[in-house]
Amino acid sequence: MPRPLAVVFRRIFRLLVGVPSPLFLILASASPRRTELLREAGIPHSIQVAPVTEHEDPRTDPREMVLHNARIKAAAVARLHPDALVLGADTTVALGDRALNKPADLAESRAMLRRLSGREHTVHTGICLLAPALGIDEVHDVTAWVRFRSLSDEDITRYQSLVDTLDKAGAYGIQQGKEIIIDDFQRPISTIMGLPVEFVHSRLLALGVLGRLVA
Repeated sequence: MPRPLAVVFRRIFRLLVGVPSPLFLILASASPRRTELLREAGIPHSIQVAPVTEHEDPRTDPREMVLHNARIKAAAVARLHPDALVLGADTTVALGDRALNKPADLAESRAMLRRLSGREHTVHTGICLLAPALGIDEVHDVTAWVRFRSLSDEDITRYQSLVDTLDKAGAYGIQQGKEIIIDDFQRPISTIMGLPVEFVHSRLLALGVLGRLVA
């Protein structure tokens, strides 16, 4: 039997016997942290980097920025895979209404850490779930607060020697060296790591697609 017909017959059979058809979840991100969080949560997925240019103007409302970037990532991959469920995500750090994106160099990284020193800020993660074939199209801004210790110049130098601060919004990551810079933070920690996987899990469950996901 030709392959396309075989696929059609398998789908018809599943519908007749009440077995949900499999669904592929594609993470539209190159972030190793995000795929690690999905893997640890037992959520089957594949990865495809979205060929988009993210909006990173620090004058933009941080919430609107992450929602926009999460959507354009998901939309770019969904156009290539309309039968899949695509997950787009974007994270930034906000001090007040000002976004602190990835620093351009170590001097800017140091300046960001000085600004965050002794203060509380917000981490925004935009989440977009997009599945054109299923009519799924939703975006969410998931936030968490983080409070920094008061940092000395020596603390900042030590942290920069331990962590690649140029690869992280706000010039820091909570996975490594948090005892140097962080006083307290809002749980769950996954929100601050770049993918609120507990929230994603709850949305997949609410949408009725969690049990259909295959790797």
